[in-house]
Amino acid sequence: MRKVIVAALLGLVASHTTTAAHADTVVVTADNMIDVISGKVVKNPVIVVKDGRISSVSTQKTSEPADARHVDLPGMTLLPGLIDMHVHLTFGPEIGGYKMLAYTDNFWTVMGVANARKTLRAGFTTVRNLGAGNYDDVALKQGIEGGYIEGPRIIPATYMICATGGHCDEEGSLPPNVSIVQPGVVDGPEQIRHAVRTLRKYGAEVIKFAGTGGVMSKTDPVDREQFSLEEMKVLVDEAHRWGMKVAVHAHGTLGINDALRAGVDTIEHASFTDAEGYRLAKANHAWLDMTPYTSNYVLELGTKNGAFQESMAKARMVVDAQERVFRGALAAGVRMIYGTDAGVFPNGDNAKQFPIMVKWGMSPIETLRTATVNAAEALGKEKDVGAIAEGRYGDMIAVRGDPLSDISILQKVAFVMKGGNVVKEVGTEK
Repeated sequence: MRKVIVAALLGLVASHTTTAAHADTVVVTADNMIDVISGKVVKNPVIVVKDGRISSVSTQKTSEPADARHVDLPGMTLLPGLIDMHVHLTFGPEIGGYKMLAYTDNFWTVMGVANARKTLRAGFTTVRNLGAGNYDDVALKQGIEGGYIEGPRIIPATYMICATGGHCDEEGSLPPNVSIVQPGVVDGPEQIRHAVRTLRKYGAEVIKFAGTGGVMSKTDPVDREQFSLEEMKVLVDEAHRWGMKVAVHAHGTLGINDALRAGVDTIEHASFTDAEGYRLAKANHAWLDMTPYTSNYVLELGTKNGAFQESMAKARMVVDAQERVFRGALAAGVRMIYGTDAGVFPNGDNAKQFPIMVKWGMSPIETLRTATVNAAEALGKEKDVGAIAEGRYGDMIAVRGDPLSDISILQKVAFVMKGGNVVKEVGTEK
């Protein structure tokens, strides 16, 4: 039986979770609310959540149901639950390089349970998990939705797709006589098409592929294209045929531009995007997801964590380019979303990226929008998440102070609600 240990783990923690949905009405009040759609601050908001979704947003306590639960947050600013478009819940940065070989396959599922809880309590109520072995992100999603464990809403990608010797080919760091099961490692149009179908069959809701090399892998050049334009077109067409969006891991210029020509929906990292890439992204209504915090973390702690020295050299290349590209994309009017690559740095620290984006020229409200309304649109879930608005899930966070004046306060979320359920109360920050 597959995933026996996962089932046992979920059973053990079932009695301790409070995330299961239940039918009731909650009235939430605070001093302020940031309307991320209009960009305005609303004074004395009153939000009514019924059966997990927002039924009204107002500024007056009128027509409140008599049996409603009340959550009053004096001195607090309410925001929508945040969205991280690029996480790896089953990764741990402190176990890098060959250190990973000391752990069983199921260890990463256990790590994912802890990381899911940390991520939700950091204020990220929805995440896109862009890569996991053993379909672990699907297991986490099932556990969370079943009420067995605590965590955000997950859009799983399962395995990343890459070419032989590419970014997700783990055998590239092992001797030739070692063989491991790698459903995402494929070559040529027919294998690519089959991989998309297989991953969807087992729970993928978004497809991620490596269009170029990566930082944390050992042997592939970070800027070199790894699939041909023909192969990329087959992958994107097949995923879109099944109604799934496509994210491409791409640092190098040629890989970015060919992926955009193939019709991908989001570019992950986008480190060496050029003017043609900006043009293609705008023309194709694609999003850049630049993950600027990650490489700085790798440079600071990668060696200590066991990262390959080849990875350290590639991280230096990426860091040197990302600020210039971010500022260029901003000036060109390219649409951007908030993705961090959490898992390469500690899950739960996802909000540490916000100040970097502001420092690099994005206004605080636009930065907030990347992690709310923009992300919701990129997911195709504008009716569910991304704003405190009627009809959407009752996903809200609260902070002390004004994040439009100091966006770093998002690193200290005081209150988290998901689907009308309080999962983090004021006074339990640490």
